[in-house]
Amino acid sequence: MENQNSYNYKIVRQFAVMTVVWGIVGMLVGVIIAAQLVWPALNFDVSWLSYGRLRPLHTNAVIFAFGGSALFATSYYAVQRTCHVRLFSDGLASFTFWGWNLIIVLAAITLPLGLTSGKEYAELEWPIDLLIAVVWVSYAVVFFGTILKRKVKHIYVANWFFGAFIITVAVLHIVNSAALPVSMFKSYSVYAGTIDAMVQWWYGHNAVGFFLTAGFLGIMYYFIPKQAERPIYSYRLSVVHFWALISTYMWAGPHHLQFTALPDWAQSLGMVFSLILIAPSWGGMINGIMTLSGAWHKLRSDPILKFLIVSLSFYGMSTFEGPMMSIKTVNALSHYTDWTIGHVHSGALGWVGLVSIGAIYFLIPKVFNREGMYSTKLIDTHFWVATIGIVLYIVAMWIAGVMQGLMWRAVNDDGTLTYSFVEALENMYPYYIVRLLGGALYLSGMFIMAYNVWKTVAGSKPADAPIPAAA
Repeated sequence: MENQNSYNYKIVRQFAVMTVVWGIVGMLVGVIIAAQLVWPALNFDVSWLSYGRLRPLHTNAVIFAFGGSALFATSYYAVQRTCHVRLFSDGLASFTFWGWNLIIVLAAITLPLGLTSGKEYAELEWPIDLLIAVVWVSYAVVFFGTILKRKVKHIYVANWFFGAFIITVAVLHIVNSAALPVSMFKSYSVYAGTIDAMVQWWYGHNAVGFFLTAGFLGIMYYFIPKQAERPIYSYRLSVVHFWALISTYMWAGPHHLQFTALPDWAQSLGMVFSLILIAPSWGGMINGIMTLSGAWHKLRSDPILKFLIVSLSFYGMSTFEGPMMSIKTVNALSHYTDWTIGHVHSGALGWVGLVSIGAIYFLIPKVFNREGMYSTKLIDTHFWVATIGIVLYIVAMWIAGVMQGLMWRAVNDDGTLTYSFVEALENMYPYYIVRLLGGALYLSGMFIMAYNVWKTVAGSKPADAPIPAAA
């Protein structure tokens, strides 16, 4: 029976723990495929261990299993706390937990078997796509139902970001996944050719823009002020940030299709909107970092705050780099190279990873009825191991990517290519080793986190916090 006088922390506990579990799984697969690029024989000639099958498993596990679980945990926690009410429906919330984890398990089975629609970040076949839609709509009902029954008139800005991410991801997923099934495990997109590519990258870049940006900005706007014990630097800026970001991001997808069959005007439009995006993105980063005004000393002693603030530095860096890479002259060099991989991981490991980890370290003691995490020292160790891992990873990919681009475009006086593809590949080798080392460090940080969480949770008697009486 629902206790309407207390918050529902059970669902937050479930998703918070699974964030750590799926983080380890997703990043472990990432390290395995990074190792395969150094030692190709590591696929052992087994088809379901091949790079082409494990790579979509890695992206889905890190984005939707790790990132998704972090978003569910934090949004369910923040919406209750800021609205002063229990979640709209405990049963439906529980359904989203079991449904989401079932989707992840199905992905882990089907992708290595080669059952895929072949669409980036939307590889899962149609029966799983239908389940995603049902779970996601249920999530929307729980979230917006909670907002509707709030006791506080004001809707805090974090909930605006969470709400925008929930609505937009539903639209993106349903439109992009429209398909004609030809069997239980195979379907074909209802779109053809260039239109299919355009719809895919409208989805693909907004998966970045809403799932991996708007959702995690919701985390930033709630957890940084809470951990810093300071109000957000500028509430007005947060509102401008919200509307500017969600109205602009939608149009940036075509920058993934520079120098393709997409009409030139659409490519240029994607580039222009990508450049415009620098303004709201940096406005949000500045708002988060400036929240520490008068409290910078806390960074010395509070490793959770280090995770949250450094994640914003990576957010700022990635949202400058992305628009730069969308410029056609830069894109001519960067397209299809490892520079893109470096950019993606600067955002994924640096922004999404660090802000999620910081938020989970904040949540675990709260929802498991503990004074704090088992070891602050281990949180600090995790921070440095992860940060060094990210830097090694992205610097290696930047250098490798620029070198690739320059080698591919180098021509002799007679117009023939200076380097063969294999020569370019040979030169990548040392950088792939450094990338592997960086990824291994980041993964080892997740094991440190798992141990710390385990020691914190063991023997705890979790209890739901009471809801304050209406003012």
